[in-house]
Amino acid sequence: MKLFDFDGTLVDSNGVWVKVDNTFLERRGLKATQEYSETVGHSIFPIAAQYTKDYYHLSEDPEAIMAEWTELGRAAYASQVPLKPGAKAYLDKCRAEGERMALLTACVPEFCQTAMDRLGLTDYFFQVIYVQKLGVEKRDPRAFTLALERLGEQGSACTLYEDSPGVCRTAKEAGLTVVGVYDPFYAHYEEEMRAFCHRYIKSFTELL
Repeated sequence: MKLFDFDGTLVDSNGVWVKVDNTFLERRGLKATQEYSETVGHSIFPIAAQYTKDYYHLSEDPEAIMAEWTELGRAAYASQVPLKPGAKAYLDKCRAEGERMALLTACVPEFCQTAMDRLGLTDYFFQVIYVQKLGVEKRDPRAFTLALERLGEQGSACTLYEDSPGVCRTAKEAGLTVVGVYDPFYAHYEEEMRAFCHRYIKSFTELL
């Protein structure tokens, strides 16, 4: 079975979240540190919001922070976020070969569904699992335990396509075959990812 990440893997959206974070912080006279950006980069909304509040000692509660992020990010997913090169062609190839495909994503469910509908991706996946609804981060081993239970699959039967180094490591430890996917947000981890992923690609066009 093929298991795909969404942000930074199938769609070029990590830059959107960099802009959202920067705008949010600039409104408060703050700047994102590398530590902050990498911690919230693939966190689920509630955990990222609480971390942001604590990290910058903000007065807003996590719900208000999430509401502002949602306001800033919604339009990009509705009209701007593009597919990565070769992504849809590879999904077509997998479907033609009879592969079962599912999505495992930390994306905000509303944003993900909006973008999938716009890009024509919805019908490719027999199941979409939102880790935000699981209540854990994708870097948490429990995310894969819960996801595999829902999919009715063993880790050894699944191949994950993912751009986040931390998630790739967790997936490999859970027994999945891991294909690391290049994204500029994690470009400085490329050498590391090539070392521990089963395969690393710059683009899905390499798999066509």
